[in-house]
Amino acid sequence: METWNNEKKELPNATTVLTLGILSLVLFWLYGLVSLILGIIAWIMGNNERRIYLESPGVYSEASLRNVRTGRTCAIIAVCLATFTILFVILLFMGLIVGVGAGIFSSVL
Repeated sequence: METWNNEKKELPNATTVLTLGILSLVLFWLYGLVSLILGIIAWIMGNNERRIYLESPGVYSEASLRNVRTGRTCAIIAVCLATFTILFVILLFMGLIVGVGAGIFSSVL
């Protein structure tokens, strides 16, 4: 009697997407630009892995798809937060430059 191996394969980069997504979310508080770059990479890789899964869902495991979804979600959140933070910092520095130019911070005697 022959035994069939019904185990499904893992998606090729599921763990990478999960790791990059979590790193982008964690590093958001320290390094906004690094978080933005890691998040974009994880987001793109997650989209590719989802496409691979949807082309042949019977070949790959649900657990690896959940890892891809989790990593992709973390990446999307990190990209949004990093973008808002970078824009806030840019606007803050622009306000400081305009304030210094207008003499707002000069002392009054």
